[in-house]
Amino acid sequence: MEFEVWLAFAVATAVLVAIPGPTVMLVVSYVLSLGRGSAWATIPGVALGDFTAMTASLAGAGAIMATSAILFSTVKFAGAIYLIWLGIKLWRSAPPLADLPAESSNENDAGQSFKSLFWKAYIVTALNPKGMVFFVAFVPQFVNQSAPVMPQFVILVITFVVLATINVVLWSQLTGSLRRYLERPGFLQWVNRTGATFLVGAGLITATIKQ
Repeated sequence: MEFEVWLAFAVATAVLVAIPGPTVMLVVSYVLSLGRGSAWATIPGVALGDFTAMTASLAGAGAIMATSAILFSTVKFAGAIYLIWLGIKLWRSAPPLADLPAESSNENDAGQSFKSLFWKAYIVTALNPKGMVFFVAFVPQFVNQSAPVMPQFVILVITFVVLATINVVLWSQLTGSLRRYLERPGFLQWVNRTGATFLVGAGLITATIKQ
């Protein structure tokens, strides 16, 4: 793969992943409600979810979804329902204590396990049908058909996953910094509700995605 082609892909990807979507909303909502420590559970889930979705797309699942309205709708609504369920669950949860350390162990501020947050982030990211179809439409534009395709796919997948991971790290750290300044009596309850609203909103947006 030529460096110029890779650079064009990297720049385009960096711009696209910076736009907040369901995955970013999920990470932001948990950092707001559970603390900065939750990011270290959700970020690996996002990375693995992106890798799974991109690999499945390039292997053909995305192409099938692009032509099958039933499969696309099934995955779309499954992801939307899951996001809305997470939002409702967060809305009903008790706000975390302001003085609880965020990175003290593998349990986040609200007592949810690292594994639980990891899989929630993974499912939301991997079940994003828009992402799968996007990969099928976007990635081939940067592939030289006259050269071996698989090595190029590997480079592009790694590039996308790394940039997407950096993006959610930056979002989580920015959100965590704001949370530290904004913590005050009564505010965390509002933060919980705001994060829950983000998740439900992301679910509703996902449900309206057209093929």
